[in-house]
Amino acid sequence: MKTKVLFFVLFGFSLSIFAQEEIKVEKYTAHNKGKFFVSWGGNRESYTDSDVTFKGKDYNFTVDNMTAHDKPKGWHLDYVNPVKMTIPQTNFRLGYYISDNYSVTIGVDHMKYVMTQDQTANVSGAINLPIADAGAIHNRIYNNTPVNFTDETFLKYEHTDGLNYVHTEISRHDDISKFLGLPNIEKVQINITEGLGLGLLYPKTNTTLLGKDRHDDFHVSGFGASAKAGLNVTFFKHFYIQGELKGGYINMQDIRTTQSKEDSASQDFFFFQRIIAVGGIFRI
Repeated sequence: MKTKVLFFVLFGFSLSIFAQEEIKVEKYTAHNKGKFFVSWGGNRESYTDSDVTFKGKDYNFTVDNMTAHDKPKGWHLDYVNPVKMTIPQTNFRLGYYISDNYSVTIGVDHMKYVMTQDQTANVSGAINLPIADAGAIHNRIYNNTPVNFTDETFLKYEHTDGLNYVHTEISRHDDISKFLGLPNIEKVQINITEGLGLGLLYPKTNTTLLGKDRHDDFHVSGFGASAKAGLNVTFFKHFYIQGELKGGYINMQDIRTTQSKEDSASQDFFFFQRIIAVGGIFRI
């Protein structure tokens, strides 16, 4: 009897040790399904030239191949200052892993788009404002007419608060740590990621147009689509830094420019972003 009891005690003890060893082998970083992640970072962007059309009661003209640039803040404390976090060009993302290799996110790319002011571009169309209007000095028929936009009374045009791309993404993630010979992914893990996104453009456009009062408020203006690829380095299971290259297409056919709802602008262009973000990954 004692021998049987001793056998079952030893057998149970062995199973317990085996189970504990199995649990130890299961690393937190081995599986992603069910985890949440959130990140915050900054970006630089480039834009292709764009034909921008301006329409109103007394004018309809297109600026051909308008050039534009971003408005970088550089390395600055505003990125982490809650009161000034929307001043720099930023990226926010909140995501959830639907499987070990795929995630779904919602995010905002806060880009800035500034028309290059010291450019000469061809203009086509017509301006026929009432003589009493300040912008009437620009009245004429334009037929591929070169215009120097150093004169801001004609046009100053920017989405600087900002060119907000509010979107959702689906992304794939692959751990490449073993290929790099990393001994402990609980301390350092390296992943590559690729994704596709789709969303709305919600800019706050700052426009000085023919002397009219600007609109200066947020407005849903169009849609965008994007694709990205990046490298993620996760430290101690829960913290990461991620670099991304992201390109996309933006189409805005309803941009508010002045206080009058009769006035609008439209344009489409491609963009290219370089992003660095920091974040955290966790379970609830």
